[in-house]
Amino acid sequence: MRLTGTVVSDSQTVHEDGAVVTSDDAVVFVGDRETAAERYPDHEVRHFDIVAPGLVGAHVHSVQSLGRGIADDEALLDWLFEHVLPMEAAMDEEEMWTAAALGYMECLASGVTTVVDHLSVNHAEQAFEAAGQLGIRGLLGKVLMDRDAPDLQEDAEAGLAESEALIDQYHGAFDDRIRYAVTPRFAVSCTEDCLRGVRELADAHDGVRIHTHASENRDEIETVRQRTGMRNIEWLDEVGLTGPDVTLAHCVWTDDQERQILADTETTVVHCPSSNMKLASGIAPVGDYLDREIAVALGNDGPPCNNTLDPFTEMRQAALLQKVDRLDATALPASTVFRMATEQGAQASGFDVGTLRAGDPADVIGLTTDSSRATPIHDPLSHLVFAAHGDDVRFTMVDGAVVYDDGNFRNVDARQIRRDAQQYADALRG
Repeated sequence: MRLTGTVVSDSQTVHEDGAVVTSDDAVVFVGDRETAAERYPDHEVRHFDIVAPGLVGAHVHSVQSLGRGIADDEALLDWLFEHVLPMEAAMDEEEMWTAAALGYMECLASGVTTVVDHLSVNHAEQAFEAAGQLGIRGLLGKVLMDRDAPDLQEDAEAGLAESEALIDQYHGAFDDRIRYAVTPRFAVSCTEDCLRGVRELADAHDGVRIHTHASENRDEIETVRQRTGMRNIEWLDEVGLTGPDVTLAHCVWTDDQERQILADTETTVVHCPSSNMKLASGIAPVGDYLDREIAVALGNDGPPCNNTLDPFTEMRQAALLQKVDRLDATALPASTVFRMATEQGAQASGFDVGTLRAGDPADVIGLTTDSSRATPIHDPLSHLVFAAHGDDVRFTMVDGAVVYDDGNFRNVDARQIRRDAQQYADALRG
């Protein structure tokens, strides 16, 4: 396929009258439109106002989609333990599949081609199956909780054994579009044995990563300090949950020593600005992380605490929040934010995605600029970060396959999934 338009190849490279050519599952050409037409005259041609690499949702909770709006205006730990975890515990297999599918539909329709997805304790296999059917690329993991989680608590040994069974079944599945991350919820709900078991399990399987929450809320940090005598990141480092294969969501409240640990261990941080604002968690020190060369990706978190999975909203919020926090209009420019949503998101996921260059996986999105909000455009990167919305996405390709095109999903009945989701959500609320 030959995709033409203004091509944003990466955070530094724009082809104003450009083209991206894909063949099978890979990008084979990126450059000017005329050259592409000469070299690949027989390829199907599609034109979009902007062509860009698929974005990476580096921390999402697809299976919480049925809880969108159920716990607005609640503090984090109340939100989690009184509303979200009871909902997850009540969901059966069909509800879990539908919730995950609904979340992946929203991601794909908004330009997200890769997710790092924090699932639930029960029925995690349903999300893997939904991801496979929808065609999204993802790093997914069953949640582990073996303390202080009465609705979903399970024995650490049993949870780790089930995780290993899921690794055997799904890590590298669907032509390696789906991989596994061992996924403890967070230090508050996991014992030391569980956390150390996570590291052992990840090390036993090539390419398996680790994904958890960390230092999102001051109450969380105080709980960990009282139990361990350490701050949260120090404790995670002590039990082996830092490193190049680890993705830590949030990291809002960290001190200088913890930030140095993150830098020294090459741990990836995922910034979730909308969630952090809505739950009043605070403002993550993203500028300082980047100054220390800590990789920072972007995530939406879950529908009950955002309440959208639109990555363009997250890019805008990330940029504006750092500017006002630092009282510096030059903080976090558009090119940096776009890199967080693409290349650094790729680092969080472990997939070689996030750019459009010859040899890259063919994960491509096409956007329209046919709106007053998009007129005029002086800088495509500025437009994508500060003005674009997920609704502007008209085309989504993952691994060379078109999965979303002009409002239609190629692989599922979207209307039926939405109907089922509303019915299940109503039932769960009683």
